[in-house]
Parts: sequence; structure tokens; C-alpha cells
Amino acid sequence: MSILDWRELYAQNQAAIAASGIRLPAIAPPSLPPTGVAGVREAPHRRLPKLLREPGPIVNPHALPSGLRSTPRGSQVTDGRALVHVPQGLDPEVPAAVVCMLHGCTQDPATFAAATAMSETADRHGFVVVYPAQPRGGNANRCWNWFTPAHQQRGAGEPELIAGTTQRLIAQQSGQTIDPTRVFVAGLSSGGAMALILAACYPDVFAAVAIHSGLPYRSATDLPSAFAVMGQAGAKRATDGHAIHSAMGTHARRVPSVVIHGTDDRTVAPENSRRILAQSMHANHLAAPQSHTHDPAEPTTSDRARAEGGLSYNRNQWIDTDGTLMHESIEVQGLGHAWSGGIPGGSYTDPRGPSATEAIWAFFAQAARD
Repeated sequence: MSILDWRELYAQNQAAIAASGIRLPAIAPPSLPPTGVAGVREAPHRRLPKLLREPGPIVNPHALPSGLRSTPRGSQVTDGRALVHVPQGLDPEVPAAVVCMLHGCTQDPATFAAATAMSETADRHGFVVVYPAQPRGGNANRCWNWFTPAHQQRGAGEPELIAGTTQRLIAQQSGQTIDPTRVFVAGLSSGGAMALILAACYPDVFAAVAIHSGLPYRSATDLPSAFAVMGQAGAKRATDGHAIHSAMGTHARRVPSVVIHGTDDRTVAPENSRRILAQSMHANHLAAPQSHTHDPAEPTTSDRARAEGGLSYNRNQWIDTDGTLMHESIEVQGLGHAWSGGIPGGSYTDPRGPSATEAIWAFFAQAARD
């Protein structure tokens, strides 16, 4: 199987950004592990892409020390476990929504917040943002370990850690009322895959999910299957919703989802977004058979547009018979493995595309937990 060269991917990302015509500040590539290039000694079994580095030990969230840090209103502070952004001017008596944002490989909460500008979006629209951190002790490259069974279930591993951290941080927002029916989760790449895991395992916590350049639930159970699903060799895996419905257990319900992917993504094959869509639709039907049965090939609405940065995109939506927007798909033409419409010069961003940040919030703003 081929090995991904992350230095090449970074160079492609920067070239795409430069093509937008925006002058970029000098920025160093992210800290990258050895990739087996000449002059670097590394055992062959360790020559793995960042998305697939072996996981570290499972961390019990109940063993975390108290005092998880949150931020003063309108600022961002992190203690290594999570960053919380609370906009200035929120009415403490009005319950606010929360968006949990899961970074991708090589990123951390601060770089992800800067790249996506989700905190600035929160300032404009009035919601709280939580950015959990994957420590290097959990994964050498800060990837979420979406591809191992230990991190694909409720009550264990990273899903328990993230859900527990989010709930604790929400509880610590002294003076600010939080709406428990409007807590959402979104992520990029390995963070997108983990966001879907959280939606499957904790539908009682997260009202809706956004997956940017991610992977289907339980589409991999080890490294070989993860390589396959990132490409197209595993295209027949995890296309139905039985795994998600089973993971939901007694909390099974319809979970609204939005998927965003670039057609030129060489890291996670674009086909994965279509498989996520089909999987989520089937899971929702299993959870609520009386609701409308959606077909990925038959959206309720469909349109094509071009972003100000130059990239065109297709947006499809699927609406239930009760008028609820349940699924949305945004396919960006020419976008690689990068956050669409992100900040120029940011970590894995491409400013030429439509703003994934604004699209995700617009979708979440219409959703609430049943």
C-alpha cells in the first residue's frame, strides 16, 4: 500500500491557498514525523500517515484533575485539555448553544480555532465553542483514534473523554445558561470521523453533527482497513446504518448531519462523504421508521454556486415530511484535504472555497435534540 507524504500534502495545500491571490504571512509547516525519506532512519512499521499513528493508552475522563480551563468572555485560553470560547455580550439568562470542535492531525485547539474562525462566528451568532485537545500521549500526531474499536463505543476511550470534557466544561460556565438540547459536534479529518462516532455513541448529548473530510462510523477496525477506507478499496464497507443504530442503544433517535468534502482530496477519498450520508440516512430511518426515508440520490433541494474565492460547489439538502432539515451535503470542486473557506495561511485551510464554518453553524442553527 502507498504511504502518504504529508510534506507533499502541506505543499499542495499552501499552493492552493497561494492560487487564491491572497498574500500570505510566512508560516512554517506543521511539525511532521519522519516519513521514510532519504537520510531519515525509521522502522518500516512506523512509516504511517498522521491519520493512522498507533493510539496511546485509553484515558478515563473521570481521572482528569479538576479545574478544566474555560475562557473569559471574548478571549481564548487553553490548559492543554480543551479551549472554551464564550463570546462577549451573551445574555446569561438566555440558554446558549454549544459547538464542540474536533481538530485534525498535527493540529491543536488553538491552531484549529484560528484556522476555522469558528470563535469569530460564535461572536457574530452568539454561541459557545469547546475545542477538546488530543494530547500527544493519546496519539503522537494528535490524531483522534477513530479507526480502533476501543474508541468507537460509548463509555470508553476518546468518545467518553470528549463527551465528558464537553459536559464538564459546560457545567463550569458560571453565569452563562447553556441549552442542553443544542449541543453540537463538528470535526475535520480524524476529527470528522470522531465527530460521527460521538453522534452515534452519544445522541443524548449531541443534537447534530458536521463531518468535514471525515470517514464513516466503524468503517475501519485496524490499520489495514483504515488505509483501505481512506482510499477507495473499502468502498463497500459501512454503507448502512445498523452500526450507528446499534451504538445509539436506548438513546436512538434521528440525528441531523451535514457532510463537507473536496473533490480533490487525496488523503480521504471523497467517496467517504457519500457513504457517511447514506449511513446516517439509514440509521435515522432505523431510529424513527415513521420519518421520511431519504435517498442520497434524491435530495429535496439541490443547487450549484461559486464561492467568492473561486471554487464552485454543489449543495444538496434532504428535508423530512415535518419540515425538518435532516441532512446536507456540500461537495467543493477542486478542494483538497483542507477546511473549506478557512483563514489564509491557516493549518490545512483553503480560503477559495465556501465557508464551512458558516455553513455548519447555519445547519446547526436549525437543529435541536428531540
